[in-house]
Amino acid sequence: MTSTTTVSPGLRTAIDSYAAPRGYLAAASMGLPTRETVAAQRHDLELWAEARRNPMAYDGIVASTRANYARLVGVAADRVAIGSQTSAITSVLAAAVPEGAEVLCVDGDFSSVVFPFLQRRGIAVRSVPLSELSGEITDATWLVVFSHVQSATGRVADVAAIVTAAREHDAFTYCDTTQSAGVLPVDASLFDATVCHAYKWLCSPRGVAFLTVGERFEAELTPVQAGWYAGDAVWQSCYGPRMSLAADARKFDVSPAWPAWAGAEPAIAMFADLDIAEVWQRASGLGDALCDALGIERQGQAIVTWADADGHDLARLVAAGITASGRAGRLRAAFHLWNDESDVAAVVAALGRG
Repeated sequence: MTSTTTVSPGLRTAIDSYAAPRGYLAAASMGLPTRETVAAQRHDLELWAEARRNPMAYDGIVASTRANYARLVGVAADRVAIGSQTSAITSVLAAAVPEGAEVLCVDGDFSSVVFPFLQRRGIAVRSVPLSELSGEITDATWLVVFSHVQSATGRVADVAAIVTAAREHDAFTYCDTTQSAGVLPVDASLFDATVCHAYKWLCSPRGVAFLTVGERFEAELTPVQAGWYAGDAVWQSCYGPRMSLAADARKFDVSPAWPAWAGAEPAIAMFADLDIAEVWQRASGLGDALCDALGIERQGQAIVTWADADGHDLARLVAAGITASGRAGRLRAAFHLWNDESDVAAVVAALGRG
């Protein structure tokens, strides 16, 4: 496990930017803001209150955040579209599935990447266990949909096997990185499309989401949510009926919720500058330390879960001032860069297993 005393200077600076993170084991539910994000949102609110906020000034914020996110996940900025919700972005892909085609999903995956396909008539949606996903891809599969890290269990998908199988059967891939970007290295270029809502491990305000899309898959999609912000020249796209959309992934942009993007800008920039492999080593190492202390099998994950159907263990943590979550009958403890060995010890003590 990476000790709290041996982290790199960059990671140490990032850790120190959080005000009061002790006992917070819920990044899988909602990340914490850095001091810089809090300051940026307060400044934005002050400008608005003082009638000094020009909407056009947000364009630079969105552009820099888009560029930093692209850098974080290893694609060019023109491959990144902005949005606000995972399900809304997923709906663009669901609308593109050809009549009669198969979409292969994962049992128990997060509903926002599954429901938009389930509500489509005339297509076949099939769900299989994550461990069997790569082997279930066939020539009939048009799109493979899965989360990089499963929300309920923290399990990490075998990306190499899934991508290889999809290529062998000429199937497209769509990966939800909401539970991985910011804590686990992500290479979005491996997939035909990815989606990420940044309010969890990327510690941004809710309402900031990203779509990455490769050029081959982009040709299959229609920007059914196109609005003024999807225009080639944004501020000249405010009125119809003439429409000239952006020539790249920006054609899928949804107009930004401005205050949220003001807070996201410093957060995304911070994570883009970090060595995310170091963050993962730290977070998953703390997860394994908790498994060892609880006498359960190591999971090698930042999200550690164990059976807690009646919520007894979660209630004990809450009573001890520890924030965690319960999902699918299991307690979910999520370790991020701000956590350290004292958080492991606090959980063990609260459960009376020390």
